[in-house]
Amino acid sequence: MLGNFAYHNPTKLYFGDESLDFLNKELPNYGDNVVLVYGGGSIKKNGVYQDIMDILQKNGKKVAEISGVMPNPTLEKLYEGIEIARSHKADFLLAVGGGSVCDYTKAVAVSVHCDEDPWDKYFIRFEEPSCPIIPLGCVLTMAGTGSEMNAGSVITNSETKQKIGHVFASSDVMPKFSILNPRYTMTVPDYQMKAGMFDIFSHICEQYFSGTDDVTSDYLSEGLLRSVIHSSRIAVKDAKDYEARSNIMWSATWALNTLLSCGKTGDWMVHMMGQAVGGYTDATHGMTLSAVSLPYYRHILPYGLPKFKRFAENVWGVQPEGKTDEQIAREGLDRMEDWMKEIGVVLSIRDLGADESMLDGIADVTMILRGGYKKLDRQELLDIFKASLNREA
Repeated sequence: MLGNFAYHNPTKLYFGDESLDFLNKELPNYGDNVVLVYGGGSIKKNGVYQDIMDILQKNGKKVAEISGVMPNPTLEKLYEGIEIARSHKADFLLAVGGGSVCDYTKAVAVSVHCDEDPWDKYFIRFEEPSCPIIPLGCVLTMAGTGSEMNAGSVITNSETKQKIGHVFASSDVMPKFSILNPRYTMTVPDYQMKAGMFDIFSHICEQYFSGTDDVTSDYLSEGLLRSVIHSSRIAVKDAKDYEARSNIMWSATWALNTLLSCGKTGDWMVHMMGQAVGGYTDATHGMTLSAVSLPYYRHILPYGLPKFKRFAENVWGVQPEGKTDEQIAREGLDRMEDWMKEIGVVLSIRDLGADESMLDGIADVTMILRGGYKKLDRQELLDIFKASLNREA
């Protein structure tokens, strides 16, 4: 492994079908004023809300609520949450939901005691918090983003159609603890489950497809990718399979808790393109990634051929005999496409609501990053978006 790095992850994890009990252990560590943050209300239908409220009340907490956090949390919703947390004099924030709720709660946590506009400070200038950060915890109900064990937050500005993520450097932004009960993930619709599974897969690929040295992180990535592929095939056939859902949930956490990035540069262009599509269409995050991944990887394959060949052989089991390196590499992406069809994720941004009139705007709001095998120019971005848009079913 080349280069130098530091690794520190302070988030404590509680995993398993009885993990919510540990909330009783954690709550006494924080003040009395708790803000409960959740989404559209599904946690009230499945009983999770009442279970958590019972625990909060048992521990003598005074609870305010931020409800209705949407799948792509907006800046307007962030402003609303900041005011609720300020009015309640929040000592602790408890996010209950999927990655969007966890992301949103981090944005509230770094903004409540800050006098500056959070959009400008954190998502345009990418500054670090210069004010006290409210501690937070997560009770996860959907596997995908890995937000339960990282310092990332993504917010959408509906007015500018920008969807921007900020991975904070401060470990204080990370959840103090996260509760992962795989049974909670069984309550989400199949579409969201499938989107989450591809989000996990994409997180790993974004870190895998970079660098040329021999990195332990890549061996870990290959194992996680095979686990996601295996468990996803089981879950789409039987969404109640606990073992498959638990493996998916655990893989999601390790896919983006910064472990795999150690010694790596990282690519992240699939996420930049997917987030740009999401800013225009408000489409589900994981599906925006699935829609742009194949055209992007096929475009950069010649520039990272050795890694794509390794991906084909070590992840997809492509046999190399009698084939050129490029044939092996492309067969790997073909097998990836077959798997994507098998689990039912979106392969065209047209299916997400995009059309030709949006392409220039989507390209304009796409951040172009270094770190992958090729730095794209604007025309290459447009070509990739067009390839996705015009993909034949």
